Amino acid sequence: MPVTEQIHARVLEKSGTPPDAAAMAAYTETVPAAKDAPFDLVPLPGGEVTLGSPATEAGRQENESPQVKVSVDPFWIGKCEMTWDVYRAFMENGKARNKDGTLNRDSDNRTPEPPVALEGETLVDVVSQPTPPYVPMHFEMGEGYGAGWPAIAMTHHAASKFCEWLSAQTGHYYRLPTEAEWEYACRAGTTTAWSFGDDPAQLADHAWFMVNAEYTYQQVGQKKPNPWGLHDMHGNVAEWCLDAYLPDAFAKWENGAKNPWHPALSRYPHVTRGGHFYEGGPETLRSAARVPSDPAWKAIDPQNPKSIWYLTSCQFIGFRVVRPLAVPDVKEMHRTWNTGPGPTE
Repeated sequence: MPVTEQIHARVLEKSGTPPDAAAMAAYTETVPAAKDAPFDLVPLPGGEVTLGSPATEAGRQENESPQVKVSVDPFWIGKCEMTWDVYRAFMENGKARNKDGTLNRDSDNRTPEPPVALEGETLVDVVSQPTPPYVPMHFEMGEGYGAGWPAIAMTHHAASKFCEWLSAQTGHYYRLPTEAEWEYACRAGTTTAWSFGDDPAQLADHAWFMVNAEYTYQQVGQKKPNPWGLHDMHGNVAEWCLDAYLPDAFAKWENGAKNPWHPALSRYPHVTRGGHFYEGGPETLRSAARVPSDPAWKAIDPQNPKSIWYLTSCQFIGFRVVRPLAVPDVKEMHRTWNTGPGPTE
């Protein structure tokens, strides 16, 4: 894992002595390869959260039970969903790439090559990055790849490799949130159906969804934030979580479990959370709502085999990043950026 080891060393060097959780502060990260495009992160001190929904909650699904109380360690999380002004630099990287995202040095894009920087290459260059998209991935929504619009239609693999690239760029360790971290952040200390309460009539003040979004995503951060200052946790675009999707995920964790997650054993399915602009009523945007990824999200992909980077039939999925306070060891870091073995997403 030469690339991961180099990124790990850089993260440790830049992190120094981690601050006490009580001293964590909000900050703005800038990304050099994206023309210093910024994104904001909010500190969460860690604590307990009851995952899932009670039997009395309207719209409750079987995959939200049984409820289980778990705890998560402190972390920072994106104030908003990741946007095109950052993600596009990863996606349109200007390098000849093999289909697996490694640098194509031998003019054969079917053969992977070692992720080791040779003369004239940088650490960022050799992080696996997407092949060029074959259609505009904004699908003519919003202002194209304009600043502030959520990046969409990337596979779970692409979102994870973006986190690796971002970590190499910044010297801070980023990854997708675990399902437990995501629900902890979304609920923001609440136990109601949505972070603002149980009244769906208030949803339009807090979320873009089928009723008010006119079947298109919207710029991030326009709706009211949740109690911890996070925008668009309900609606706009659904968000990838690190975990493999298991219908009975919560039954497999005991009360009091610390930092639980279900590592993927295959590309499908992974967990998505938050609901989105395209379809579904208020119940799909609840804090506990869980949706698995589906191979049909690549239905119109003309490639054979289908791309490991793009979801051309899923224009409503995005993500936000987290940065744990504690930096993991190099093996765990590698694992979170390379979940789900196999050639298909």
